[in-house]
Amino acid sequence: MLQLNLINTTSKFIKSGVCLLMFSALLNCENKVEKEGKVEAPVENLKLIGYVAGYEDFDPAQVDAKKLTHINYAFANIVQGIPKFELAVDSSKIESLMALKSKKSDLKVLYSVGGWVWSDQFSHVAASESARQIFANGCVSLLKKHGFDGVDLDWEYPGQRGEDNAFRPSDKENFTLLLKTIREALEIQGKTDNKHYLLTIASGADQAYIDHTQLGKAQEYLDFINVMCYDYYHGWHYQTGHHANLNPSYSEKFEGNSGKQAIERHLKAGVPANKLVMGIPFYGRMWEKVNPQNNGLYQSAMSTGMIVPYWDIVEKIKSGHFKELYDESAKASYLWNAKDSVFISWETPKDIEAKAQFIKENGLGGAMFWEYSLDNNQKLLNALFKGME
Repeated sequence: MLQLNLINTTSKFIKSGVCLLMFSALLNCENKVEKEGKVEAPVENLKLIGYVAGYEDFDPAQVDAKKLTHINYAFANIVQGIPKFELAVDSSKIESLMALKSKKSDLKVLYSVGGWVWSDQFSHVAASESARQIFANGCVSLLKKHGFDGVDLDWEYPGQRGEDNAFRPSDKENFTLLLKTIREALEIQGKTDNKHYLLTIASGADQAYIDHTQLGKAQEYLDFINVMCYDYYHGWHYQTGHHANLNPSYSEKFEGNSGKQAIERHLKAGVPANKLVMGIPFYGRMWEKVNPQNNGLYQSAMSTGMIVPYWDIVEKIKSGHFKELYDESAKASYLWNAKDSVFISWETPKDIEAKAQFIKENGLGGAMFWEYSLDNNQKLLNALFKGME
């Protein structure tokens, strides 16, 4: 991120015949930055955020709070213009999460609104000043009811079709206005409580998300942004590929994506690096009846990329039919089962180690993962926790 404009100053230094030593030192500093990469963020400032899905058969009391800085409880739905929990188990699970603060006093617990299924009302609540105010007040009320430390919005997606969600061209501006209204409501409540309440979002990784939002302006109202750096190949694709690769793949013949590109897009849109949190999947994507060429990578399939929990992938490998492979250019792991023509893109500790290093080298805000119950033996969480040290 450090780009020093040395070109215009060079001739001035040389013509004057002074400050050559200073210029040499500055040039050496620039070369060092280029060679060694971007300045690493202080480890103590890095966030490690885990989503906990209330709809999963999982006891939140099992969460290892000492390895996290934030927990996002998902999801609240939007009912009659305000966020609301609809599952009968939500209250007890939220209580379990709040109890984790006794193990780590600085742990922050937020609730997340929307997600893939429950983003259908966002466009409506953002469309007018009155609707935005009703929603913002509802956010504060739900926060106070359960003792949350903040609100996370997972609108999938402003101005775009998601899972049968309403959308309109004005979502681009209205999303920013919605965040502004929520921030103002949180600030008013925060003054009463003498506390800063967090406001965050989960953002899409592709250029379409950038084009349909005003992230450079919207980030002014946000504490940080969780970039969903996964699902590049997903449940709509009859085409295999890496679903969460860090780098672009040299062998890819189709238009793809990568974590590096996603972060670069957000930076270009005007979001400071320290507000960007890189998302990591604790699940893989599996395709069946895959063309066997290239060990199934970037091949057509008879199924779309279905979600497979990390723990389930580990069990599948025990069959002995899967070959473990690695795309060095993409920094991505994958599996190929030639016997059954099954391809799996998955996350491993090796991939997480590379992403943790990328986060630190680029001065990002930290890492987020979806979702805690998908890694029941904490193998991926342990790798992420260690990588962030």
